[in-house]
Amino acid sequence: MAKVTPEMVQAAYGALGTLNRQEMLKYWHEDMVWQVPGHNPLSGWYHGIDAFIGFMTRVGELSGGSFHMKLITVMTNDEFSCDVTNNQGTRAGNTDIKLNIDVAHVLHWKDGRVLAGKGGIFGDGTDQYDHFWSARV
Repeated sequence: MAKVTPEMVQAAYGALGTLNRQEMLKYWHEDMVWQVPGHNPLSGWYHGIDAFIGFMTRVGELSGGSFHMKLITVMTNDEFSCDVTNNQGTRAGNTDIKLNIDVAHVLHWKDGRVLAGKGGIFGDGTDQYDHFWSARV
């Protein structure tokens, strides 16, 4: 089994940014699972690459394409990575609703691809996150 590297994490997020299923499958397992924290319409578990793509597509729609993650740091070992990102965006239809939070993602890797992942949000960022995705515009 290959050791997970920061470059692999960056490549996985780069593929995710394309939302191209074939490109994503280079770094994400087809039967992956992803947990979204919080208490908002996007929170919960997503099972499989197609559900994950659907989730990310919805993120793009709700943010009017403004959502983006800036990678701050990555820690890795043989099977896991933990990265810290700053996530920002504005809500589609109301750019006064803003998101600017720090998030830690824990990714479990198998055979060089992400098998499972989840995010953790800190401090008052949890309230901001829930408000951002729950707000009606």
